Amino acid sequence: MSQEEKKAEGRIPMPKPNFKVDANPGSHVRKMIAVVSGKGGVGKSSVTGMCALWSLHHGYKTAVLDADITGPSIPRMFNVSSEDVSGTDKVLYPAETPAGIKIMSMNLLMTDENQPVIWRASLISGAVKQFWTDVEWGDVDYMFVDMPPGTGDVPLTVFQSLPVDGIIIVTTPQDLVGMIVKKAIGMAKMMEVPILGIVENMSYVKCPHCGEEIRIFGESHLEEIAGAAGIPVIGKLAMDQEFAAACDEGTVEYYDKVMLDGLESVLPKL
Repeated sequence: MSQEEKKAEGRIPMPKPNFKVDANPGSHVRKMIAVVSGKGGVGKSSVTGMCALWSLHHGYKTAVLDADITGPSIPRMFNVSSEDVSGTDKVLYPAETPAGIKIMSMNLLMTDENQPVIWRASLISGAVKQFWTDVEWGDVDYMFVDMPPGTGDVPLTVFQSLPVDGIIIVTTPQDLVGMIVKKAIGMAKMMEVPILGIVENMSYVKCPHCGEEIRIFGESHLEEIAGAAGIPVIGKLAMDQEFAAACDEGTVEYYDKVMLDGLESVLPKL
C-alpha cells in the first residue's frame, strides 16, 4: 500500500497545517502574552494595561498589541492617538507613550476614535495579523495582546498565527463566570497554548472609612476553579475608583499601585 493510500485510510497522521505568520523584520519581541476572557465586561483591557505597567515598572521594554479590533480601549487608557503613529508605504511604527510603552490599535489608524469598525471576521483577523507583520515593533521584552472576549475568529487567529508564549485569563467572582473560564481553558488546551494563570478582577471593594473588603459579587470560587485546572492565581484585584478614573482620563501610565505581584512567578523567562 502506498503512503497516499495509508494517509487516506488514516493510518499515517496528517501533518498539522502551519498558519504562523512572520514578524516584521524590524521587530524583536522576546515574549508574547495574550490576555483573554470568555466573556465581555470583566475588565480584560484594564488587566492588560496593568500587566503592561507591571512590566514597565520592572524595567522591561513593553508593548501592547490591541487585538480587540471592534472595541479598542487601550489607546484611550494610555492617551495616545492617530497622531502618534507614523510609517511609510511599507511599514508602520507603533505609538509610544512618554514612559516608552509601544502600542498599536485599530483606533490609532482612524482619525475619529468614535467611528465604528463594521467589518466581517476575515477582515478583522487580517488586521490582527498585519499588526504583527506590518508593524515594526523594535526591541520588546514583553508584548501583551489585548484580546476580544470569547473564543471566536480573533482568538483563533492569534493562537494560530502569532507566537503566543502563554495566556492570562481574566475573570470576575460571579458563579456564571466559572463556566466561561472553563471554556477559555478548554480553547487554550485545544490550541496547545500554555495557561500562565488567572486574574480575578472586581474581586472586592475596600471601604474608604474602615478598610473592610466588601465582596459585591459574593464569595469567590477562583481557588476551586483554578486548583481543579492546575492553574496558578496571579491576583485578585479590587474595584479601584482611582484606577478606573486613570483609565478614563488617559493617565493610567502614572498609576503606581499595580497589584499583580504574582506575574513575577508566571511570566516566561527572557
